[in-house]
Amino acid sequence: MKALYDQLSDNVSKLTTRSYSTSFSLGILALSKRHRKDIYAIYGFVRLADEIVDSFAGYNQEYLLNKFKSETYEALENKISLNPILNAFQHCVHAYNIDRKLIDTFLDSMEMDLSKIQYNREKYEQYILGSAEVVGLMCLCVFTNGDMLMYEQLKPYAMKLGAAFQKVNFLRDIRDDYHGLGRVYFPNVDMNVFTSDVKKEIEQEIEKDFQEAMIGIKKLPAGSKGGVYLAYVYYKALFNKIKKMPAHRILNERIRIPNPQKIGLMLNSMVQHKLNWI
Repeated sequence: MKALYDQLSDNVSKLTTRSYSTSFSLGILALSKRHRKDIYAIYGFVRLADEIVDSFAGYNQEYLLNKFKSETYEALENKISLNPILNAFQHCVHAYNIDRKLIDTFLDSMEMDLSKIQYNREKYEQYILGSAEVVGLMCLCVFTNGDMLMYEQLKPYAMKLGAAFQKVNFLRDIRDDYHGLGRVYFPNVDMNVFTSDVKKEIEQEIEKDFQEAMIGIKKLPAGSKGGVYLAYVYYKALFNKIKKMPAHRILNERIRIPNPQKIGLMLNSMVQHKLNWI
């Protein structure tokens, strides 16, 4: 029965999420049950593409990404895939009528990671749009469940939240991206003179993104607000920790939030949500 295979596909996406991200896994658990499998499916799809361009050094990454893109479009066309993650993702896309342009834009950003790009402001914003903002919009399609008026109202806030998350990731991973992958995403930044002033300028931009995103979080439906707010809380805590670090430290270590602290943040955010403090 195909239902059994679909269940397997959902479980693979769920396992992928739990294997790669404690933060997002806990955030998804704070969503209503009806949203969880679809957000797992989106995360699994995004993670698989990201792994191709980030982790598969020594393999033909361009070939693998092109194959993944082709299999994605085949899955969307045929409404089935032998790749369980793509099978779960195509189901989510069709269930919520996710715009194919969002998928195209995401895959275009993944392709950017195959080249050594000197990021200026235009390319930086293009990459943020594809790698993060459209992912937020895919999730928003699930959260608004076909309510296009609500989707359009919340769209700019979802994009700001995705941007904030991605920029925090850039700061957190700046050492590994530069030394391991040869990437510098922040526009016109010379890593040889990455000073506290440069870091502060980046942080001010991220802070503004977080502030605008919070406006939209408060307007989300009840079934998704708690989970999105929890992800916001995690990333804000990580961001605040990074802000306290001098520039030279984030160039030499990867900043993390310990799992016990994540549990504490989860419990605190759940209380705030239950008491309608957000």
